[in-house]
Amino acid sequence: MKRITIFGREGCGFCKRAKDICEQKALDFRYIDIHEEGISKADLEQTVGKPVETVPQVFCGQEHIGGYTELAQYLESAGV
Repeated sequence: MKRITIFGREGCGFCKRAKDICEQKALDFRYIDIHEEGISKADLEQTVGKPVETVPQVFCGQEHIGGYTELAQYLESAGV
C-alpha cells in the first residue's frame, strides 16, 4: 500500500482517530498539522481538488480518500 497522508489539526478527534488507525495497523503514514505548516483552507482545496469543509483530509499516494470514515472503509475494503 502507498503511503497514507493525513492533513489534520490539533484538537480534532477524527484527525486523532485517523492517526491512531494508521499506527494500530502499522501503516506507512505521514501526519501534517495544517496549522503548524501554515496550510490554509484554500491551499487544502487546491490539493484535494474540491471544496474542503473539514479535516482530516486523507490521501493514499496521490489518491484522495476523504475523511476518517472513508479511510476506515478504504482500509477495510483493502483487507488491511
